[in-house]
Formats: sequence, C-alpha cells, structure tokens
Amino acid sequence: MVSPITYPGRLTSEQVATYRQEGYHIFREPVLPLAKFKGLKNCFENILDGLDTDVRPESMDVPHFQHPELFEWLFADEILDLVQPILGPDLALFSSHFICKPKGNGQRVPWHEDSHYWINMIDPMEVVTVWIAIDPSLKENGCMNIIPRTHTTGKQGFSDYDDVEPGTAVFADEIKAVQRDPSKAIPIELQPNQCSLHDGRIIHGSAPNTSDIRRCGYTMRYISTRVKENRKVVGDYHNIYLARGQDHAGNEYGDPTKAYPDLARFRAKHGKSGH
Repeated sequence: MVSPITYPGRLTSEQVATYRQEGYHIFREPVLPLAKFKGLKNCFENILDGLDTDVRPESMDVPHFQHPELFEWLFADEILDLVQPILGPDLALFSSHFICKPKGNGQRVPWHEDSHYWINMIDPMEVVTVWIAIDPSLKENGCMNIIPRTHTTGKQGFSDYDDVEPGTAVFADEIKAVQRDPSKAIPIELQPNQCSLHDGRIIHGSAPNTSDIRRCGYTMRYISTRVKENRKVVGDYHNIYLARGQDHAGNEYGDPTKAYPDLARFRAKHGKSGH
C-alpha cells in the first residue's frame, strides 16, 4: 500500500481532500505540547476571571484585541501547520473567540454559518477555523455539531435566518428550519488539547450546557493572504494580522504586540459580537 502524500504541515493529502469534501476534520492528536497547552488554558482562565459580572463567558469574542499575549498561541507553528495544508503558506489571522459554556446554564449556539456574520468583510469567503478544546467537549455538555457538506450545498454559507428570543442563545438569529437538517449532524467530541477544523461556510451549532462540566473551546480563524479584507466595511471594528509568509492582496494588518481596546469598545457599543 502506498503511503499518503504529506503536505508541508500536519495533515495528509487524504485528510485535506476529506476536509474539502466534508467541510471539517477532527484532529485527535495533541495540538500543542503539554506545557504550551497549559499556558493557553491559564491565559484563558485569567481572562475569564477578569470579565465584568454582567458579561457572559460565551461572548469572549476577539479577545486578542485586548490580550495580545494570545498571539503566542495564535501564531504558534503547531497551529499554523494545521492550516497551511488547506490554505497555503501565506496566512493571516482573521479572528478568534473563546466560547465558554458554564456548567448548568451554558447557552446554546444556534444553527448558523460563520460566513453569515462576515458578509462583505472579506472576499473570497475562505476561512478555516481551528477549534481547540480547553475543556472536554462532549455531547453531555454541549459539544459542537456540524452538518457535513453544507459548505458546498444549499445556500453555501449564506442561508436565511430567523430571530432568536433575546437572552436564550449565544447569537441573536438562526438558520430557518427549512434550510437545515439536524438529523444529519455529526457531534464533534474532543478532549482537552484536541481540535477540529471547519470551513467558515458550514452549518453548525450546539446544545445548551445543563451538565456539571464546563465546556470551553478557543476558535482560531485563518485566511489566506490572497483573501482581500474590505477596510471600508471593517475599519472601525476589526483587524487582521499577518501570521505567516507574505501579503498578496494589499491588506492592512494589525500589530500583534499592541492592544486595541478602542476596537473592542466599538464592537461592544455597536453590537458587533459573535464572530
């Protein structure tokens, strides 16, 4: 039997082909060396401890704007080597988000496509999310569920949405029931320091966490530097960052050594949250 070709990075050609077809891949090996993973978890716990009492932990969106120390992990070779086989050698960080569901009352994540929240921000809509488990992510505590192949079928990342009752879910809207089929969903169960990768256009969501186990994951979202950011749309509330290689689209990049509290405040004031 001929061994599969390995791309520069941590995925084989077969795994990349499956990712492109199904829209996701589950990486069962440890993502980071143990000490490095513990550092990420400790960093998260410190950020969580500093949240205002009226801020829910599911809404820790773009924490790197205020905590540039997170770039130690966002730019880590162990992470970028998972993304490069899919997007190529020239990579930018698009966004990140700690989605932490507290035990007992963790909110559900409505069925959605990430791309729905990024309309007009980038072109083309090609984003790879690395979802690294900080805690165990299991069916019982509301793990992510993905509906395979929906990134290339149906509305292909731009479904129609209905409003969700305020305060009941992480996001304020959800894909119309007629445009999703939860019976086809695959649960993405992960142990700490494992991860999944998914296409930004795929339909996914998760149940509330009513268990006695907290569920937190860190989403790290990447684009090729051939993707163009629309600064006219995002200039007041977003930055992307050159992570590896060189720019090809004439993008402007944020400084990973600098905090951007003004961007975070603008997003909070104008309701720009959840991706």
